[in-house]
Amino acid sequence: MTQGMLYVISAPSGAGKTSLVNALCDGAPGLAVSVSHTTRPRRPGEVPGRDYYFVEKTDFEQMIADEAFLEYARVFDNYYGTAKATVEEMLAGGLDAILEIDWQGARQVRELMPECVSIFILPPSREALEQRLRSRRQDSEAVIARRMQAAISEMSHYAEYDYLVVNDDFNLALSQLRSIVQAQRLTVRRQVPQLEHLIAGLLA
Repeated sequence: MTQGMLYVISAPSGAGKTSLVNALCDGAPGLAVSVSHTTRPRRPGEVPGRDYYFVEKTDFEQMIADEAFLEYARVFDNYYGTAKATVEEMLAGGLDAILEIDWQGARQVRELMPECVSIFILPPSREALEQRLRSRRQDSEAVIARRMQAAISEMSHYAEYDYLVVNDDFNLALSQLRSIVQAQRLTVRRQVPQLEHLIAGLLA
């Protein structure tokens, strides 16, 4: 069975990453988002094993001690992390796996799995990004200001990634993401295991 490919996708809050990734997975068989572990409480409607693996803080910290994570971070009082076993199982089963993580997590993953493909999604402008944050109607001016500063900090790491996609036109951005996935699936490394008999016959 062909080994799956690991994709790391990052973006500032408000750039539309989650919507793009959901649409990408819906239209690409064999591609799925890796489910992360977290210590935060489960919210209404969330399903364990689908949205997150919800674990106790002591269990998470034991996993850190056991070096069980590809990447992890502490956000305020809660931990979030990607377990190595989760990703390795997906890839070994031939699935292409997506990690939706920030630049710090992406840097950790690249150190452990340098063969991963990394993609950064940019908004078309600062104004568009701020408008998207405001359209949620959830945050105060102070929170929006902090989110914008965090977004600028996140975007400053764009050059660490393999690909850049600008989410101005959603369908165009989605098409570009699909093109990246398709190109990776056509590499010699990915194709040879599936085409061994054809190649053997052609070269006999």
